[in-house]
Amino acid sequence: MVFMGDRATLLETGRFVQRHAGNAADEIIEAAEAVDAAVDTTADQETEAETEARHRLAAEKGDPASMSVLGALLLRRGDLDGAEPYLRGATAQGDRAAANNLGVLLHQRGYPDEAAGWWRVAAVAGSAPAAHALGRHHRERGDEPAAEYWLRQAAEQGHALGAYALADLLEHRSDVGAERWLRAAAEQGHREAAYRLALALERRATEPSRGPHSYDTGTGARPGARTPTGPAAGGEGPLVAAGGAPQGDAVGLAEAEQWFRQAAARGHRRAALHLGAILEKRGELKEAGRWYLSSAKDGEARAACALGFLLRDAGDEESAAVWWLRAAQDGDGNAANALGALHAARGEQQTAERWYRAAMDAGDVNGAYNLGLLCAAQDRTAQAEQWYRRAAYAGHREAANALAVLLLQAGDANGAEPWFSKAAEAGSVDAAFNLGILYAGRDDDRTALTWYERAAAAGHTEAALQVGIARLRDGDEQAAERHLRCAAGGGSAEAAYRLATVLDARRPAPGPAVLGAPREEKSECEEWYERAAEQGHRRAQVRVGMLAAARGDIEEAARWYREAAEAGSRNGAFNLGLLLAREGAEREAALWWTRAAHAGHGRAALRLALLAARRGELTEGRRWCDRAVELGPAEVAERAARLSEALHQELTA
Repeated sequence: MVFMGDRATLLETGRFVQRHAGNAADEIIEAAEAVDAAVDTTADQETEAETEARHRLAAEKGDPASMSVLGALLLRRGDLDGAEPYLRGATAQGDRAAANNLGVLLHQRGYPDEAAGWWRVAAVAGSAPAAHALGRHHRERGDEPAAEYWLRQAAEQGHALGAYALADLLEHRSDVGAERWLRAAAEQGHREAAYRLALALERRATEPSRGPHSYDTGTGARPGARTPTGPAAGGEGPLVAAGGAPQGDAVGLAEAEQWFRQAAARGHRRAALHLGAILEKRGELKEAGRWYLSSAKDGEARAACALGFLLRDAGDEESAAVWWLRAAQDGDGNAANALGALHAARGEQQTAERWYRAAMDAGDVNGAYNLGLLCAAQDRTAQAEQWYRRAAYAGHREAANALAVLLLQAGDANGAEPWFSKAAEAGSVDAAFNLGILYAGRDDDRTALTWYERAAAAGHTEAALQVGIARLRDGDEQAAERHLRCAAGGGSAEAAYRLATVLDARRPAPGPAVLGAPREEKSECEEWYERAAEQGHRRAQVRVGMLAAARGDIEEAARWYREAAEAGSRNGAFNLGLLLAREGAEREAALWWTRAAHAGHGRAALRLALLAARRGELTEGRRWCDRAVELGPAEVAERAARLSEALHQELTA
């Protein structure tokens, strides 16, 4: 709820003046000119001194209109003693404007009840500004029915301030009629009304989504900035605030944006900030930057911070630091965190720590979390735990997860569990996944799966993989495929491989090769194998090689076998050896079979035994036979035993 901080003082001209002299003077100058023009349209070119002299002369002769104008001019100047007799004189002769302005004068002197009496006189006579002032007077005293009556009188006469004050009162009571009067005030140029109308429209358009000012207590989020999220192990990068305009009903959001734009164009700095966030999310960065700049120049620290992020993303880190510094010095914790991250990235740890502490002092809980990350990166585990605890107790979910990880690494699983739970319940996807790992380590697969499913539903790639594996184990291939697709799409090589195996198992057995038949296109399962292979998955690389070989693409097959073999795959080394042997490169094939056999591949050992036997190296052949018998599998062991016996007989013949 937005309330106007200072009591408003009003002039009959339909404008308002605040108690602060500077603002009051500006408003009354306009008021005096407007009243004067109504009295004497021939004086357009007069100076203020000439106008005052003319009205003073007429006022001395008892002209009530000139007395009213002169009183307004003196009131504007702050000459209350000089203004009062003229205003009282005009009021005594029934001048409605003078009665209203006399109320203004008495209110400034500290006589609110007497001021209210004159406002009532003017309001009954039809003065909308007086009705507005009287309504504000009653609201300040807690008399809401009277306040609503008089504010409604002002609003229904088209008085912008009256409409806004009535909307504020109705909104305070959650009355749906508030929006109508906000709109009425906004249409008459009231910038705060335009801003609040935009917020109301945006909130309605995005329900049940979060509104623009529903900040995340886990990260201290604000519009216009970004939040790099950390991995399951507690986060790698410092947190700064996130935000941007929400998604929702397009028509409602478009209208909201127009009102934000109107309020911003009239100098409303928060509207300019919000408009910048909307434009930034839409990718219109140049215009977003202009509105952020406008808001920042008007003193909005959050806009300065958001502008810093735009500049950083554009590669201008030095200019970004200037705006972050300005925002941080104005108490913006998000900007202080950004400065901390900037200095940490440069290796300036002490400066980074100083800014993180400044963020924390500004009330941004991310500061404590980032201090924890900084200490953890320097192996200052005890201090990291201290800062994580501070942030976690303040409700920072990622700090709670990081603290739990720290405790788990120290062997305190019981201490870690409640922090994982607290973080997960607060919405930390990493914490939900880590709880799954914790329970899986206790062989509580049912509870582990519950947490994996929760994390997977929130888009956690590794959690989706674990759910997919569990569903495969349970025989629910359809659910397994769904989760494996999610994980594979999220970049998991293991998920891509397992998905490919599921699809591969459904493929019909290949028919006999037909000479001259066109080469078959790659199947979906082969595409998933390739995606996993390209990410370095060794079993996928071997399988892609096998499928390529089946298509007759020996060069492609050899490439994948070699890549897998060089990464340590014994099957890759064995298959590469087979290809090389078929191509006549038996010596190189032996090298790869040797590597595979040393890695525990029984068939490779048998191949080496046969190779040695053909070369007449009977003792070497028996040695590889023994290795093949040892490694298996059963059919290999059986063949190796027979070959070993034959070689033995040959040696002893």
